[in-house]
Amino acid sequence: MEPDLFTAAAEERQEKDPAGSPLAVRMRPRALDEVVGQQHLLKPGSPLRRLVGEGSSGPAGPSSVILWGPPGTGKTTLAYVVSKATEKRFVELSAITAGVKEVRAVIDGARRAVGGYGKETVLFLDEIHRFSKAQQDSLLPAVENRWVTLIAATTENPYFSVISPLLSRSLLLTLEPLTDDDVRGLLRRALSDERGLKGAVALPADTEDHLLRIAGGDARRALTALEAAAGAALDKDEAEISLETLEETVDRAAVKYDRDGDQHYDVASALIKSIRGSDVDAALHYLARMIEAGEDPRFIARRLMISASEDIGLADPGALPLAVAAAQAVAMIGFPEAALTLSHTTIALALAPKSNAATTAIGAALEDVRKGHAGAVPAALRDSHYKGAGKLGHGQGYVYPHDVPEGIAAQQYAPDSLKDREYYTPTRHGGEARYADAVEWTRKHLGRKRS
Repeated sequence: MEPDLFTAAAEERQEKDPAGSPLAVRMRPRALDEVVGQQHLLKPGSPLRRLVGEGSSGPAGPSSVILWGPPGTGKTTLAYVVSKATEKRFVELSAITAGVKEVRAVIDGARRAVGGYGKETVLFLDEIHRFSKAQQDSLLPAVENRWVTLIAATTENPYFSVISPLLSRSLLLTLEPLTDDDVRGLLRRALSDERGLKGAVALPADTEDHLLRIAGGDARRALTALEAAAGAALDKDEAEISLETLEETVDRAAVKYDRDGDQHYDVASALIKSIRGSDVDAALHYLARMIEAGEDPRFIARRLMISASEDIGLADPGALPLAVAAAQAVAMIGFPEAALTLSHTTIALALAPKSNAATTAIGAALEDVRKGHAGAVPAALRDSHYKGAGKLGHGQGYVYPHDVPEGIAAQQYAPDSLKDREYYTPTRHGGEARYADAVEWTRKHLGRKRS
């Protein structure tokens, strides 16, 4: 069966039996005005508005759109709304399971639809970053000739995961993580809406707050958890979803933690200070609190990267590459598996030798620059590759370090006013001890006077 026929059949079944569809599907917006969040993309005259025909007196809307954002922020929803608003055929493919054969089948079907009964096709391609270069190349003719309106979704940076020819032919729209207020509004609508729970149960404030923490800005996760908890409450003949019922349903205890308030910053601060203080057990405790409260794993990974440079530096030169690798892994796999990566990194950073010498070094250098201690670049160091540079004396007298014994050329590199200034004061903690020896040796061979 062709992918577009399968999708059409699935939509027909959903419309005939909406109660049999998941709550997240039933609550899918039918128009752009029902979309939760992403207001920066929904302003009058925006590309999405023009794509559905609003403000059609202006330039035509884009023929290809790439939606980039975290899971649960509405990428599939926006594609669906566009197809409904424009009354176009809606075909959904996932790059996880589809290949070139399926893409070509959709494109052929789209061309027949246009030629046969004049109906255009919206092709929604989820997780386009999983397509190889050759697979993405197969989309180019359809995009170039406007045989389909391509709406591709990705959770990864498209500048690295989407081929340049496709990216240049597409409008890139970045979706922001949903706020708690966005998700709260969606939950309340689902509780009362005829397509949702129709007022069958109530959601007390404490349960709602915990549900928001569980969701972590993911609308699909929020609605899935709400549906499961509502079903459990109704099975127990309860008129409202208690916190205990929600905890039993999602198997997650309520953690007192406000992702937008003091607790957010207090716990994040405690994590970093515990790492700095080399208390691995305390660091793991605060990490667990952040994970269990639904903190964005990318936020945690960013804090660990900062800690690796700020508090460890060259005492363990491998700390920063580890933290960067962890951040990349977290972005690719997400929770729950990302918890293992964050634990791995937190333990390594907490037990690493510590040095803030790199932090204080750049701080001192920045302070001098901000005070105006810049000075002219020595003539020997200036660019001498362009015509006329020699007449200005640029590059004259420069000694190429590789041509002298020991690879150190005793010449002035800093501006005159800073020629003897020393910013880096290494410790002898861990691996930085060898840098302490190296900086002492190089300064001596450079003929520097001690400041």
